[in-house]
Amino acid sequence: MTGFLRVLAISLLMASAARAGEMHDHGVPEKLGDVSFPTSCAPSVQKPFDRGVALLHSFAYVEAREAFEGVVAKDPACAMGHWGMAMVFFHPVWSPALPADTFGRGQAEARAAGRLAAKSSPRERAYIEALGRLYEGGKATAEQRTLAYEHAMASVARDNPEDVEAQVFYALALLSNASMTDKTHAKQKQAIAVLAPLFRAHPDHPGIAHYLIHACDSAELAQRGLPAARKYADIAPSAPHALHMPSHIFTRLGLWDDSIRSNLASKKVAHEHGDTMSQLHAMDYLVYAYMQTGRDREAREIIGEFKTMRGLDMDDHGVAYSATAIPIREVVEQGRWSEAATIAPLAGAPASVAAIAVWAKGVGLARGGHPDEARAQASRLDQIEAQLKTSGDDYGSMQAGVLASEVKAWAAHASGNASAAVALMTDAAEREDRVEKLPVTPGPIVPAREQLGELLLAQKQPGPAQAAFKMALTQAPGRAGALRGEKAAEAMR
Repeated sequence: MTGFLRVLAISLLMASAARAGEMHDHGVPEKLGDVSFPTSCAPSVQKPFDRGVALLHSFAYVEAREAFEGVVAKDPACAMGHWGMAMVFFHPVWSPALPADTFGRGQAEARAAGRLAAKSSPRERAYIEALGRLYEGGKATAEQRTLAYEHAMASVARDNPEDVEAQVFYALALLSNASMTDKTHAKQKQAIAVLAPLFRAHPDHPGIAHYLIHACDSAELAQRGLPAARKYADIAPSAPHALHMPSHIFTRLGLWDDSIRSNLASKKVAHEHGDTMSQLHAMDYLVYAYMQTGRDREAREIIGEFKTMRGLDMDDHGVAYSATAIPIREVVEQGRWSEAATIAPLAGAPASVAAIAVWAKGVGLARGGHPDEARAQASRLDQIEAQLKTSGDDYGSMQAGVLASEVKAWAAHASGNASAAVALMTDAAEREDRVEKLPVTPGPIVPAREQLGELLLAQKQPGPAQAAFKMALTQAPGRAGALRGEKAAEAMR
């Protein structure tokens, strides 16, 4: 950390300017873990190149680019330096994986690597050719590009079985194509099969631990990710993302104290690095964990800190999501319905994020006894669902549809139509159960299955309510609302 602070005094202005144009920056780690990626470039750039790859593995994209730019400045003939610069514009696991505003820059670097590849080793040329699948010309979709890259990296990994980086980048390519609608987690399990033995052999490699956590970020697989979650922060303790990422597993398992410690550390380092997205991401996970442990005062302190933050970039999906969710979590979890009914989307937030605020307002109105006004918000959600479907965002459209059904269910309940309310909420729960959450969130504000339990409890149906809460807890262990509901249903029987 001391070394970082010395560098920060000189580079802050330049780095902050660069960050403004990038997505998913996770700060400048000082301790990065053990990475060895031999190249045929000048020996003087080997260590800087390894550092760039380590930064890449912790999603520190701005600083990784700066590292690779330094490599190319010292050795202009280093094709792999350009490979690295192109890779920083590829954001697997996040959405979008190939941001449109930086695609051209990645493509230019990939082509530069290709022009210089003739003097590289056959192994390096294989990496560069695989990279070309992401950035080659034509009108291929992002999904087609990432799938072609995965297939190419499968060949690189197969042809270079002793190359740890080939295996690690292949596993990451698998994760870039993991479908949110595949509840068998086929791609994740393929990645785990690659990474798990590597983790035993290379316990201090940042990418192996990091990608194992992503691969295991589901109710089914979370327990398998716990060893990596316990280790990753120690591998790269100066990286905000390395400090935060274990909390994905802790949240899945209901290990709230562990999640709180993880995100307090991440928030602090992200703030020191000027990394707003990572800071907000950690703050969202903190509020979520605090609400599950009854630590309302600490949650309000985080929300108060959030409200002092200015100039948030709503074009960054991660920033927009966290800025929207942080205050809503507390209001809704505490059942402050009149306050929820006043919530409005943040200016400039993308439609998929604005939908959460519309949902909160609709639920607040319905549960506050204003069903007709709530239905107006449900209609807005129907419009957002259609808008997202038209734009090609099928996942966002599906989520908006779930939110709309939840508002309609509470409106039906408020109007005295009990059977319609249960049918609508059951439909929402079943649709939500069929997909995974995105990494940007610790979970829905309130899971649909938990809301179904609340609805059934309000209708004096303790048996079905208890069953709904039990199922909700299998998917999201330790959630306070479901635990309270389960006890209330038992007491009512």
